[in-house]
Amino acid sequence: MISMEHISLRREEDLILDDVSLNIKAGENWAILGRNGSGKTTLLEMITGYLFPSQGKIKVLGETYGQVDVREIRKQIGYISPSLMDKMSHSDPVWEVVATGAYAYLRFYQAIPEEVKAKAIKLLQEMNLGRHVNHSLGTLSQGERKKVMLARCLMSDPKLLIMDEPCAGLDLYEREKMLDEVDRLRQRDVTVVYVTHHVEEIVPLFTHVALIRGGKIAGSGPKEQVLTKEMIMKTYDIPVELDWENGRPWIKVTSGG
Repeated sequence: MISMEHISLRREEDLILDDVSLNIKAGENWAILGRNGSGKTTLLEMITGYLFPSQGKIKVLGETYGQVDVREIRKQIGYISPSLMDKMSHSDPVWEVVATGAYAYLRFYQAIPEEVKAKAIKLLQEMNLGRHVNHSLGTLSQGERKKVMLARCLMSDPKLLIMDEPCAGLDLYEREKMLDEVDRLRQRDVTVVYVTHHVEEIVPLFTHVALIRGGKIAGSGPKEQVLTKEMIMKTYDIPVELDWENGRPWIKVTSGG
C-alpha cells in the first residue's frame, strides 16, 4: 500500500526527515506517534503527494511518485486534516458537506444526484448523526464535525484513509465517541494511517505503530512489540508506566528516571 525508502527532507539548513523508511502493507492499520515537530504530519503530506522528498522513493497504491499524476492517486485516498475542516462552509447542511466527498469538492454549485445524497445520509445515520442531516455544519459540536469529516472521506470508498490528529481539541466524551467511529473502520476494506500525540488513542483497529523522534523512525512494527515502556520513554523523554487493556495501551507518567 505504502512504501517509503530512505526518505529525507531538507528545508534550507534544517533536516526535517532523516533517512526514513516505512512499509505499510494491505490489511495493516498504522498509528504514527511522536512529539510536536518530530515529522509526523510531514510524512502524511508526502504520502498524499503534497510534499516531495529531497531524496528517497515513495510508492503509494502501487505507483511511484514522480512517475505518476498524483492527482489520480489522491482520488483513492481519504484525508482528514485540521486545514481541510477550516475550508468547509459552516453554513452548508451537514448531508451536503458529506456528499462533497464523492467528488472531492469543497462545495456544490450544481444539482446533487439523489443516490449521492442518499449515501451521505446513510453514512451520517451510521455515525448516529441522522438527526443532524439538515442542520448547518456550524451548529454541530467539534466532535460531531470531526465525524462529519470522516463520513465525507468515506463517500469515495477510499483504499487508503489518512487521519491527522482527528481527536485534537476534543473533550474526553467526544474523543471516545470519535475513537468508536475510528475503531469501526475495521468493518471496511480500507487501510488507515493515523497520526496522534496520544498513546491512548491507539484503539484495537491499529495493528502497527511507528514512533518518530527528531525526524527519524525510533521504532516501527506490530504495536505490542513497538509500544513498550522503554520505547515510549525514548520517544517522549519522560518516564512512564504502560498497561494494555482490551487491545488498547494506557500510560501513566511516573516520577524519576
